[in-house]
Amino acid sequence: MLFKSRALETSLERRFRPTGDVFAFRKEGDLHVAEIRAGAERAVDIFAKLVEEMPAVVSLSLECLRTRREYIGGKLQRAEVRETIARLKVPLAASGGVEISVYTADEQVALSAMLDPWIFAKSDRWLYLVLGQGLEERAELPERGWTMEREDFTGAPEIVEAVSKAAERLTLALALTR
Repeated sequence: MLFKSRALETSLERRFRPTGDVFAFRKEGDLHVAEIRAGAERAVDIFAKLVEEMPAVVSLSLECLRTRREYIGGKLQRAEVRETIARLKVPLAASGGVEISVYTADEQVALSAMLDPWIFAKSDRWLYLVLGQGLEERAELPERGWTMEREDFTGAPEIVEAVSKAAERLTLALALTR
C-alpha cells in the first residue's frame, strides 16, 4: 500500500454530536451550582433528563418572556411536570424565550431563556448526574458570541401557545404580568 489513510472516527457520540457540550460545577456558599452549555435541542433534552432526577413532588415556575407572564404551581407530580416539558421540547428548542424552573426546598433545575440548563442544590449529587450526560467539565465556560435581552424575545406564537396550554394543563397560577 502506497498511501496510509487516517483511521475513521468510530465513536458515534463524537461523530454525530458536536464536542461543544460542556459544563462548569462550582460551590457558592452552601450551594453547588452547575451551568451547562450545549446546542438547543441537546440542552432541552439534558434539562428534561435532569428533571427526572428530582423528587416525586416538585414546584414549577414557567415564565414566558414574550407575553411577560409567569405561572407558578406547587405540590405537582414530577411525572406530570416531565410530560409537560416533553410537550414543550420542540417549540422550546426552536424559539427559546421561556424560563423554566423545577424546584424543591433543597434543589432547583432550571432552563434559561437562552436554553442554558442550570442546577442549584445543597448536595453535590448533581455533579455525577451531569457527568452521566456525557458532558465535558470545564473550569470556566466559553463566552457566548451573542446574547439577547429579555425584550428581544418576540414573535413565536407556537411557544406562547404551548406555554399557555402547559399552564392550563397543570393548573398553574398566573403570578406576574409585566
